This record gives sequence, structure tokens and C-alpha cells, in this order.
Amino acid sequence: MGFFDRLSRLLRANLNDLVSKAEDPVKILDQSVADMQSDLVKLRQAVALAIASQKRLRSQADQAQAQIKTWYQRAELALQKGEEDLAKEALTRRKTFQETATSLSSQLSAQEGQVEMLKRSLVALEGKIAEARTKKDMLKARAQAAQAQQQLQSAVGSLGTDSAMAAFDRMEDKVQALEASSQAAAELAGADLESQFAVLEGGSDVDEELSLLRQKLQAGAEAVALPAAENSSFTQSAKDLSKTQIEAVKVSEVDADLEELKRTMDSK
Repeated sequence: MGFFDRLSRLLRANLNDLVSKAEDPVKILDQSVADMQSDLVKLRQAVALAIASQKRLRSQADQAQAQIKTWYQRAELALQKGEEDLAKEALTRRKTFQETATSLSSQLSAQEGQVEMLKRSLVALEGKIAEARTKKDMLKARAQAAQAQQQLQSAVGSLGTDSAMAAFDRMEDKVQALEASSQAAAELAGADLESQFAVLEGGSDVDEELSLLRQKLQAGAEAVALPAAENSSFTQSAKDLSKTQIEAVKVSEVDADLEELKRTMDSK
């Protein structure tokens, strides 16, 4: 294979590829319908010319038939007048017109067949154009929809990590993280508040119990410290000793109960 043949094939291949890529279905459809419409106009002109030719041939054939009849009548007239030579000349002219009429009749038959074929072609082309116009709108809509879908797919495919969609996703995640952090802080604040109120409420109960306990112990201590009637002969030293012991017992019992109460509160 020669170099120029390869170069020619390469150029033709590239040109065909460029033409294929440059073809717009919408524009090609419009141009195809316009071309068919132009062919329809040409075909109508051809049919009109064929019909005119047919009419002209029929007129000539009719004239030839009229001449045949006329020259036959003249031949009869000449023969009646005894003009045989003139009658023969009239019959010769009649024969010429007969040949002409025969030729015109043959041409007329052929022309009629041509006209019928052109008419059928014209009707078929009109039907195809009407169908093409109907399909054109549908195909144009489908082509535009396909192009829009292709553009959408290209746009979606071109989205990367730094694109607007990715940034939107990141911001959504960030908002969710902020919401979770805020909710956790609110829960912690609520728990701390509950614990503070629990301490305050618990402290009030403890203070109340402690006050009641002190009152109870004080009432018991006063009952023990009061001297009975039958023990009025005790000496002052015995009274002082008894008072000292009562106070000692009183302090030790309170301390023990207080420690027990503290351990109970700590265990809770």
C-alpha cells in the first residue's frame, strides 16, 4: 500500500469523524425535511411538465385524426368528380396523417404511463414528508432530552471532593456535629443542675434530721440530769460527778450517731 493511499484514507477517516461529531440531530432533521420539501417541489414541476406534454400529444393526435377524416372526405369528393389523380393525392395525405396519428398515439400512451408514475411518486413523497414532519418533532424532542440527560450526567460526573456538592455534604456533617455537641452540653448541664438540686434537697433533710436528733438528745439529757425526790440526800460531789458523767455520755453518743449518719449519707 502506497504512502499517498494511506494518507488519503487517514484524511478521509478524520474528516468523517469530524463530520459525525459536528452533526446536530435537530439541525439534520430540519435540513432533511427541507431537502424533501425541495424534492417535492421539483417533482411537482416534473409532473406538471409531463401532464402538459401529455395534453399536447393528445391535441396533436386529435388533429391528426381530424386530418385523416378530412382527407378521406376529399378523396371521396375528388373521385366523385372524376378526379382520380386528385383522389389519389388526397389518400396519400390521409395515409401520412394516419402514420402521424399512430406515432402520436404511441407517444401518448408512453406519456400517460410516465405521468401516472410521476403522480404516484408525488403522492408517495407527500406522504413521506408528512410522516417525516410528524416524526421530526418527536425525534427533536427525544434528541433534546438525550442531550440534556448527557449534560446532566457530565455535570454529575465532574463533581469532585472540592466541588459545591462535596462542600455541601461537609457542611451538613459539621452542622450535625455541632447539634450533637450542643445536645450533649445541654444534657450535661441538666445533669449538673439536677445533682445540685439533689444535694440541696438532701442537705435539707439531713439538717432537719440532725435538728430533730439534737432536740431528742437534749430532752433525754435533761431527764437524766434532773434529781429524783428520793435522792435528795446526795452530796454535792456526787452531783458533780453525775453531771460530768452525763455530759460525757451525751457528747460520746452524739458523736457516734453523727459519724453513723455521715457514713449513711456517704454510702448514698
